[in-house]
Amino acid sequence: MTPKYLKILNTAIITTFFLSFNSTLCLADMNQSNTLGLFETHMDIGDPTTSGSANYDPETQTYTLTGAGENMWFGKDQFHFAYKKIKGDFIIRATIEFVGEGTHSHRKIGIIAKNELTGDSPHANASIHGDTLTSIQYRIETGADTLETKLNVYHPTDIEFQRKGNIFTLSAAVYGENYKSVSQEVLLNEEVFAGLFICSHLEDTTETAIFRNVRIVIPAADDFVPYQDYIGSHLEVMDVATGHRRILHSENRSLQAPNWTPDGKTLIYNAEGKIYQFDLASGNNTVLNTGPCTNNNNDHVLSWGGDQLAISHHVAPNWTSVIYTLPIEGTDSPRQITDPANGNSYLHGWSIDNENLLFTGERNGQYDIWSINIKTGDETQLTNEPTLDDGSEFSPDGKWIYFNSVRTGTMQIWRMKADGSEQQQVTFDTYNNWFPHFSPDGKWIAYLAFPTDIDPTGHPFYKKVYLRLMPSTGGIAKTIAYIYGGQGTINVPSWSPDSKSLAFVSNTQM
Repeated sequence: MTPKYLKILNTAIITTFFLSFNSTLCLADMNQSNTLGLFETHMDIGDPTTSGSANYDPETQTYTLTGAGENMWFGKDQFHFAYKKIKGDFIIRATIEFVGEGTHSHRKIGIIAKNELTGDSPHANASIHGDTLTSIQYRIETGADTLETKLNVYHPTDIEFQRKGNIFTLSAAVYGENYKSVSQEVLLNEEVFAGLFICSHLEDTTETAIFRNVRIVIPAADDFVPYQDYIGSHLEVMDVATGHRRILHSENRSLQAPNWTPDGKTLIYNAEGKIYQFDLASGNNTVLNTGPCTNNNNDHVLSWGGDQLAISHHVAPNWTSVIYTLPIEGTDSPRQITDPANGNSYLHGWSIDNENLLFTGERNGQYDIWSINIKTGDETQLTNEPTLDDGSEFSPDGKWIYFNSVRTGTMQIWRMKADGSEQQQVTFDTYNNWFPHFSPDGKWIAYLAFPTDIDPTGHPFYKKVYLRLMPSTGGIAKTIAYIYGGQGTINVPSWSPDSKSLAFVSNTQM
């Protein structure tokens, strides 16, 4: 059994809590009871003559900041600030947009970390200007002149500011592209005031900006043990056309792999070995009855009609992953499909006629793509490589199976005919690409891109990953979401039935 590929169920037992998408219940991380969402409060820094404001819309989960301020430079700053105290390492992300053409080309918005709530305090910030300047700006001691490290990205729409020890990293991109990054060492307090800012560059004139997709991520500890140590999870949905995201539900444990039911009413995900149903209208969660199958991992897929669910459940004595099927309403007696004596079987897809299941099978000392006839139990080997093949899924027309393979050195997306013939590489970049998922209309393929510094045979937890989108007919892929996640983020088909939205999981300590 290969530890790098083993998908053991979550075992953490941690208190849970819920949030419906209409924000009627309390969510600790989003702090919906606070009118500023993620942030504790807001204020003007440096006493500009014109006051600013900050507003949070819980329905869209967006922030609007208005502020004046003569400058954020030299030895003193003036700006409006929405913030909270954060201790230790963090990642803050946002999609940013100025409102209007503006008055001064040096107006700026971004993310800042400060020692104190004074205009001359030491700080580090990710600063996006009204002109083409994008940079880390920082003050190393009280009252000192501001310094700067520039980043060659013009008018970015998506930014990330990360602290790791004393290293601050600004990453920025125009939506659709991958991040470019620059880092700077700045010695700040362990606990800082961190959040969003706006400065008009004129004391008596205000500017306004909108911050969407704001996420504060407290990352996993460097020494966390995979499949033993877990951090919290957000269940999110995203409008694919705009990139706008909303957190629907959060828990202080590992949630994984949401499916979207064909009726568009429910998301199905796994946590701590159980399968859950999240009702999108009410925000209520219920456990799906899977009978004795209570050691389920994140391989669960709905049949094409949505009346059946296939799952992967670990069985004793060797903790072997075995595939079962059951009615979507649940049952006391799921039907066993694969034989644990044959080895691990990790489910990934249904055939279009719902007669066969695709899975990654540990057979003959390697992991390949297999299919199994549900009625007869007959298995058919579709790939035969000494390296890992995984993540298989039929195209909506049933002609092709898309999957990911590490056979060329990095994990890339491949495809083959339904009988396993004509195996062809689809992606060719330097990232490690996993889990291709077709939109129901057949026009798009979404997949997860892991960084280059991971073992290409692994899809680890708690990494900075990209959710990418490419035309099913071929062409250039684009990045549609910047996520802290990885394992469990989008392992299974998670498109909405109208092909307009995707569901996924992101992570943070809570």
